[in-house]
Amino acid sequence: MTMPTRTPATATDAAPCCAEFARISRRGLLAGAAALAGTTTVLGSAVVTASAASVVPAEAVLVVLSLRGAADGMSLVVPHGDPVYYAARPRIAIPADALLVKDELFGLHPELAPLLPLWDAGKLASVHATGLPAPNRSHFAAMEELEDADPGSSARVGWLNRLVGLDANSSPLQGLGLGGGVPPTSLVGPEDVITASGVGSVVIPGDDPDEAGRPRLASLHRLWDGDASALGRAMRATFAAVDDFAPVRATSETPANGAVYPNGDLGDAMAEAARVVRGDVGVEVITVDHGSWDHHSGLGTLEWGGMQHNARELAEALAAFFTDLGPLADKVTVVALSEFGRRVQENASWGLDHGYGGVMLLAGAGVVGGYHGVWQPLSNTLDADLTVTRDYRSVLSEVVLSRFGASPAAVFPGFVRETVGAMTGI
Repeated sequence: MTMPTRTPATATDAAPCCAEFARISRRGLLAGAAALAGTTTVLGSAVVTASAASVVPAEAVLVVLSLRGAADGMSLVVPHGDPVYYAARPRIAIPADALLVKDELFGLHPELAPLLPLWDAGKLASVHATGLPAPNRSHFAAMEELEDADPGSSARVGWLNRLVGLDANSSPLQGLGLGGGVPPTSLVGPEDVITASGVGSVVIPGDDPDEAGRPRLASLHRLWDGDASALGRAMRATFAAVDDFAPVRATSETPANGAVYPNGDLGDAMAEAARVVRGDVGVEVITVDHGSWDHHSGLGTLEWGGMQHNARELAEALAAFFTDLGPLADKVTVVALSEFGRRVQENASWGLDHGYGGVMLLAGAGVVGGYHGVWQPLSNTLDADLTVTRDYRSVLSEVVLSRFGASPAAVFPGFVRETVGAMTGI
């Protein structure tokens, strides 16, 4: 059928369920950030040929929030109208009478309540039964495929790198990866971007006086400003990008408009993203990773890492982010997605194993609120998956077309999109 259109949480360490995914658990995702604190990495082509362009405020900002570990879309947006959902999950299904904003088929997880103001304003949407063009149950391979978004190509270029590259006057500031020194695949490519653990780390390492009181940065300029080599040009581009980022560093660390973020990595990252938007230095794309969605066991628990905790943390972080932005929210769109979904049928450990289809959440500017997508009835067998009826690139194509006026064909080579209807102006 076709669908119609705090108290702060406290994070504590927990072991991930999946051995393959252990290295990118919620804490593991940011493990490198501490080691890289106080550093900036300008990445992209091996030879940087120009300094950063003059700062031009961004007309639109896209925040891509990756729910690492394969989030169960049928827990976040529950298909209560499909009877197989309850038959396949007798212990972990969300009761229909607890769901929020139900229609005849779907309802939101009750812990997503902080997002109801966005829903009521028509600025929150879900697109169910989305995913890769073919099943891929490996976390790492699926992440790579999802973020490269160019099946069959030998070029390792991410879709967000292609997006920022469509601007002839692109600057390293246009693409920012928050959370560490290694960019997600979506940002990798020939266009220069920045990755950082936070706003305060976008500085030149050692930018303080030495033991004799002499400024180290002045020494770095003397060393590199006249150097005609590729490294010299790269260093000058780095200096310029860090200088142009100064208005962001000057923004208040205190959230605006009374916004209160949940304790934990996601709240911290979204607060940093809001500072970037408030600084208005031309950043158009921000990536944020959030781990521990690999629910092989204990999916329904309230403890850190359980679905109830994760859903609440996600909702509180997004609600605080849009509150923090105030009027600036009118130019910001958030897309939350995961590398794949979970199986239909629960396992013996009160959890779900790796599956196929999932859900994408969209919030903010340009979003057509409500439930979107095409649903095929579930099957209650051991290996049953949620069938993907919309390639995730169709959703992202609408986002880049609606918010940036970008050609979907240039961002997703060779892909022919289907209409989803989740964004305006399509």
